[in-house]
Amino acid sequence: MRVRVRWAAERVGAITDIACFEPYDGTRGADRGPQAHAGEFDEPVTGIVAPARLDYTYSPGRAQSAYLHALTDRKTVGERCPACRKVYIPPRGACPTCGVATEERVEVGPRGTVTTYCIVNIKAKNLDIEVPYVYAHIALDGADLALHARIAGIPYDEVRMGLRVEPVWTDGGRYPDHYRPTGEPDADYDTYKELV
Repeated sequence: MRVRVRWAAERVGAITDIACFEPYDGTRGADRGPQAHAGEFDEPVTGIVAPARLDYTYSPGRAQSAYLHALTDRKTVGERCPACRKVYIPPRGACPTCGVATEERVEVGPRGTVTTYCIVNIKAKNLDIEVPYVYAHIALDGADLALHARIAGIPYDEVRMGLRVEPVWTDGGRYPDHYRPTGEPDADYDTYKELV
């Protein structure tokens, strides 16, 4: 469909000068030039459904490659900042706070603490997980940044801040499938409040 601009009644030299686009068949007689429009419509469009596809090519750098290779051995490896001494997981190759390169590898976890979480009630397409389920930020022991993962092995309404969890790996899995409670007492809020 061909369209043309329908201008706003008052133009100020910004993108908001465009009130809408209207059908236009391209014939000379139909083109009366730009016309003002009040922005009110008999049947406004309230939504559209359109197929979308995003293809990505991702090349992990040195730090993330080491992290991914360590996961193959069921280990979680971060990097320590030489300036502030914080351990970041997953590592990015530079401290996000200090801006300096990180190289010292540090194994963290595998256990950690739920710092915050959300209960997911909407089923995702192509995801074979029954709703509701819980996704949480988990501060692995020894890390100064929480990562996110699914919590299972406990009813969703029993997940809480401070819950101690451990990873669950599936046979042949390249990363933990989910985290489950360890049975340890909940962590004290003061031990993870900086990571909330």
